[in-house]
Amino acid sequence: MVIPKGVARFNRVATNRVTKHVVGWMPGFGTVVHKGRRSGKEYRTPVNVFRSPQGFVVALTYGPDADWVKNLLAAGGGELVTRRRNHVVRDPELVHDESRQAMPPVVRQFLGLIDVQDFLLLRRE
Repeated sequence: MVIPKGVARFNRVATNRVTKHVVGWMPGFGTVVHKGRRSGKEYRTPVNVFRSPQGFVVALTYGPDADWVKNLLAAGGGELVTRRRNHVVRDPELVHDESRQAMPPVVRQFLGLIDVQDFLLLRRE
């Protein structure tokens, strides 16, 4: 069970407008900067993100079919703002991991409660 689309719509309209001011510097959060596949318009999407040996891993709390995920996959990368730093990311890769091993232990437990099993690996340039 990933977070329902109704919650995603509410977050896009309300929650994201508040959190956009803190996700760039709070641990465990970041902003993915990506371009629309059809429009070419730049979008900024707040995400749960953690470092990995290759770069970063993003928990796909809305599932792998979210538009921002499709945009990054189609473009072959984008930009990630986390901990007050901008990172160019490339070669996004969808990973299904029921054990959530790429996540820190506390986060792994929380993601288990909402049954998040899909992640996006982003390699740093």
